[in-house]
Amino acid sequence: MKLSRRDLLRLSNAAAGWSLLTSTTREAPAPPSPLNLFDFESAARERLSAMVYAFIAGGAGDELTVRWNREALDRLRLCPRNLESVADPDMRVHLPGLDAPHPILLAPIGFHRLMHADGELATVRGANAAQATMVVSMGTTTPIDALVRAATQPLWSQIYLLYGRSFIKDVVLRVQSAGVKAVVVTIDTPSNGPRNRQDRAGFAVPPNLPLPLMTPSSYQGAADAMFVAKASWKDLEWVRSIVRVPLWVKGILNPLDAQRAVDAGAAGIIVSNHGGRNLDTNPATIDALPRVADIVAGRVPILMDGGIRRGTDVLKAIALGASAVLIGRPYVYGLAAAGSEGVTHVVEILKRELAMAMMLAGRSTLRAVDRAALWS
Repeated sequence: MKLSRRDLLRLSNAAAGWSLLTSTTREAPAPPSPLNLFDFESAARERLSAMVYAFIAGGAGDELTVRWNREALDRLRLCPRNLESVADPDMRVHLPGLDAPHPILLAPIGFHRLMHADGELATVRGANAAQATMVVSMGTTTPIDALVRAATQPLWSQIYLLYGRSFIKDVVLRVQSAGVKAVVVTIDTPSNGPRNRQDRAGFAVPPNLPLPLMTPSSYQGAADAMFVAKASWKDLEWVRSIVRVPLWVKGILNPLDAQRAVDAGAAGIIVSNHGGRNLDTNPATIDALPRVADIVAGRVPILMDGGIRRGTDVLKAIALGASAVLIGRPYVYGLAAAGSEGVTHVVEILKRELAMAMMLAGRSTLRAVDRAALWS
């Protein structure tokens, strides 16, 4: 069959169109970008080993407290007000050791190099871009001075009451010398809880993982130091005497402990159940928060962590007495999924959702968010 030039051109165009059609219909669609903080967990799980994922996601015992942290937030209902002129919500927060454009901090979590090759340096860079303060864990795999140099936002440093006072003093002096803006003492871990999920996965800290704050130069064998069950409020008062920056006390659920922390000189309190990783069947932090807020009565600011995944969760925590919140698992999922950009994206999603929630609830500033924002 002899084809004219016009026929050849028509066939050529048809073939090109068919090629375009098949390429667009047969290729797998690009995976969607995470739209919320829950999406980041799925993305991270694909990249992490089963052992590391179990370490991050797991809790103590039957993980009831882990579940309750979310369920208690979900049960709370918001009570909106309309026509309140909320076009540009003011999310600024002023705390001891921090003036920030929003109330979202990164909670202390150790071993970031298990989630990403750049470890805490990637986290700091992500926090910089999101204008978020990071609380550096005592289990950091990156030296604190390197993190302070890389940070454009204030850094806080978290410590445990480990082994002995010489150990603690050495760490406190090192982090203060590096330039941290606050010290956070975690008081709820005289022992780990039974972390069955991570134990089944065979989780173990690699022996070659650097832990610079766990090996102070003035203490021999500090890397093997265990949590101290005999630490007391007198030890906390002693820590307060050597700290030259604001001291926050983390791990408060019982209102009586909140009172003692204030008496010991705490500049602020963090209501936390350690993400459900220690004592299972502890109450959800959002349930403990109003009791703590009532006894503190505004003498010091209160932060809360545990289960925060939505901007509405942040709004609820502030309504019940928190000045700001900390997120933990979500940002390390972001770190595992996309490095520093993942950390930034997690915080930016939460900031955007909080702004939306404030506008829809009719609260133009964080100061305007009180218990009336909740449906009684």
